[in-house]
Amino acid sequence: MKAVVQRVASAAVAVGSRTVGQIGLGLLVFVGVERGDGPADVRYVASKIGSLRLFDDPETGKGFDRSVADVGGSVLVVSQFTLAADCRRGRRPSFDAAAPPDEARQLYEQVVAALRANGMAVETGEFQAMMQVALTNEGPVTLWLDSR
Repeated sequence: MKAVVQRVASAAVAVGSRTVGQIGLGLLVFVGVERGDGPADVRYVASKIGSLRLFDDPETGKGFDRSVADVGGSVLVVSQFTLAADCRRGRRPSFDAAAPPDEARQLYEQVVAALRANGMAVETGEFQAMMQVALTNEGPVTLWLDSR
């Protein structure tokens, strides 16, 4: 399972003209599920998202000292199968490593459920929809997670 985590001042995802998820301060997370991913990958990614210290401590001014929960932030999770792309050959990416949609949806939803179970405020995109994502990256801070 792969995830791109961005620290944001705000982020929103729309499908057509309707907003389906929106947050203020927090993390925008794109999640790509690959063939062979399972519960251990869900646990790893959800745990990292919840515990990474990506925010400054306003009291001490120390950077990268607080998690999203520590700052009262939210998480916007968006499925993105293109994270499983292989671009090594030719000009068109191969998505053979991406999990089939039914399997990917189940694991994506498990990541969301695990974050919520840890007390985080979580918004989502819409699985298998063409989405427009808007964000204000804070920093910028962008990290890559790979459960493998």
